[in-house]
Amino acid sequence: MMRRVVRSFDEWRAAARGLLADGVPPECAEWVASDDDGDLFSAASAANEEVLARPAAVVALRLPRELMEMLTSAACFSATDRWAFLYKVLWRWQLGEREVMSAADPDGARLYAMVKAVRREEHDMHAYIRFRERKEEDGAPRFVAWFEPTHEVLPQVAVHFARRMGSATWMIATPSAAVLWDGEQLHDAPALMRSAADIDDAGEALWLTYYRSIFNPARLNAELLRSHIPSRFWKNLPEGAIVPAMVSAAANGERRTGQTGAVGRRGGAATIAVTPERAQPQRDQPDTLDQCRRCELWRNATQAVPGVGPRKARIMLVGEQPGDQEDLQGLPFVGPAGAVLERALAEAGVKRDQVYLTNAVKHFKWELRGKRRLHKTPAQREVAACHAWLEEELASVRPEVVVVLGATALKSVLQDGSATMASVMDAPFQHEGRWVVAVYHPSFVLRARDEESRQQAYEVIVAGLRQALTLAPARSG
Repeated sequence: MMRRVVRSFDEWRAAARGLLADGVPPECAEWVASDDDGDLFSAASAANEEVLARPAAVVALRLPRELMEMLTSAACFSATDRWAFLYKVLWRWQLGEREVMSAADPDGARLYAMVKAVRREEHDMHAYIRFRERKEEDGAPRFVAWFEPTHEVLPQVAVHFARRMGSATWMIATPSAAVLWDGEQLHDAPALMRSAADIDDAGEALWLTYYRSIFNPARLNAELLRSHIPSRFWKNLPEGAIVPAMVSAAANGERRTGQTGAVGRRGGAATIAVTPERAQPQRDQPDTLDQCRRCELWRNATQAVPGVGPRKARIMLVGEQPGDQEDLQGLPFVGPAGAVLERALAEAGVKRDQVYLTNAVKHFKWELRGKRRLHKTPAQREVAACHAWLEEELASVRPEVVVVLGATALKSVLQDGSATMASVMDAPFQHEGRWVVAVYHPSFVLRARDEESRQQAYEVIVAGLRQALTLAPARSG
């Protein structure tokens, strides 16, 4: 078995030349893939055919330009066996099997699919990259963008933006690499950012204000919106943080309210017997948490309970919902569960005034038992209705680490009603550019059946808080 380690298209070409020269069939070649940086396109042929030559005594293998371009594009496709597959295509071509370039051939069909996916990713990257402007006094690069490509298309996309943006300096960062443009030349770099949250943009607030002003709830087509812009791109678009709230508001009355303005003002012979005011009464929209009517929990709650803490806290703790004392005082984690959490924070070395505390659901859901209001778990529809407020907090605070306290918080943060604590409690994991640490809710400690179970649950919380502290690097400034 011939083993080859390749990190780029150039390295694959060189290795393929040697294997072809030695007559090594695909099944006898082992290709080890690597995600290290590499310029996949620097040596792509501009001629009509590419020559893969062995020593002078051997007849060279000539590839048509179309096949060479397809191999070059397919090399960007994220698949563990891509190098082995490309060598198989090359080998078959050498044997005279020209059908390998046909979409009717199984290998040809896969090659075409890989090329199509890579070119689609290039198109999406052109369309959905958003550059944020940095302060002039911060120096170069002046503009910074974050993108999470499915395939390795950063180098050629960088060439596109180098042509588009002239002498303005910029950087495009991805989870595995970055490219910088100094106004004259492109420079490859390792990963320099972890998410779009690492970018500060003073002008973004102005853009969001403008975006809100042009949003027409009466003309909203949520399904069309989602089909035009795949959901994986929304999280890194500036407007992505506010669209869910606006869509939710439209579904809760703004669409009908917006439509009533034209009722009774129609031209033509038709007569509208109803005035605009009677057609649809004006509703108070949930511009603030206190006004929220997205679900029915507000009816039996004393007040909404917002999150508290530094607006740029490195760690955010997300619980389930306010309890009885929280509902009365308007502050999160001030009841018995809050006392457990405060003790765990102290033991983990985390200062309470340096973390942001909030809940997935902002109103207290309860049922009466005698004279006591007892906690009742929120339904998934109530968690979903309240998620827009949590999204606003995440976008505003931009924590490095989110500690989810219990299953309800986990489902809300992940936007996955089927998520379970058992599947994620073993180790922290990345979600939307930030770390997520899952631990028990402090109330679980209070409900545990015996002292041993209580201590075990408490230790899980302390250990998770210590992990969060380790994962959250200190912010400068």
